[in-house]
Amino acid sequence: MTASGKPIVVVGSINMDLVAHTHQIPIPGQTVIGTAFDTTPGGKGANQAVAASRLGYATSMVGAVGEDVFGQALLDNLAKAGVNTSAVARVSGPSGVAPILIDEKGQNSIVVVPGANGKMDIAAVDRQSGLIRSAGMVLCQLELPIATVSYLLNLCAEANVPVMLDPAPAAALPEAIFEQASWFTPNETEAAFFLGEKSTPEDSAKHLLARGLKGVVLKRGSDGAYVAVAGGKGAWVKPFHVEAVDTVGAGDCFNGAFAVALLEGDDPWTAARFASAAAAISVTRAGAQASMPSRAEVDAFLAAQP
Repeated sequence: MTASGKPIVVVGSINMDLVAHTHQIPIPGQTVIGTAFDTTPGGKGANQAVAASRLGYATSMVGAVGEDVFGQALLDNLAKAGVNTSAVARVSGPSGVAPILIDEKGQNSIVVVPGANGKMDIAAVDRQSGLIRSAGMVLCQLELPIATVSYLLNLCAEANVPVMLDPAPAAALPEAIFEQASWFTPNETEAAFFLGEKSTPEDSAKHLLARGLKGVVLKRGSDGAYVAVAGGKGAWVKPFHVEAVDTVGAGDCFNGAFAVALLEGDDPWTAARFASAAAAISVTRAGAQASMPSRAEVDAFLAAQP
């Protein structure tokens, strides 16, 4: 599942995160006092693109931003991280936004408002088909319309381009997607959605692989990650214990770093360890894209581990 020398192409969402910090995330009907507020670039697609680019891998973003005040800021931030934004369209209306609440333990609650991301239709994918076909790996998520994601998977399958699908937020998917995706990377909640029942990570991976997937990474936060491949082994990758400040974007950081390591030739478990290190660094910092580490930082972090 490697294709060294070809770029990572991320087809996904680009949002401005509206981040409020509070002592606790309110329950329905409750009002709480916030302790801080910030606007910071986010979106699962853009987060993964920044994560990969900051690690030194050539990365292009396919997506859309609005003609509002956030649009140019989002483009500028991607470019600053080294992401190629030539395939990001400016469309009428607002950019995507994501109001985020973060409690004092670093846990979060997120509402995603698609905005321009909702205008990423099949025609938008077709316009960038040349770039997509040139990819060593395509990364996508479910913050774009499902019909667009399904069409993208078909295009990549025809072009023999591996796809890493982050099924977030969890949604019903055409069964063909499971046969087309090279990597499927749900967290615990998302895995439960697709399996319809709670089971061990080992059993979850078996059930998912039986649907036609080539590889599965079950992201379990502080418990680590369980990585399994079709017809091969499955094994846990232990987590790195750090003091979490903000977990927003940690899963996206993992995916971007995992893709980089795979394309550089690492086996899936070595790649997952590299990705876990990148994600561990990210949760010690505030913000989504702002928290993504450089390659030097990840290498130094790993070198300091037992």
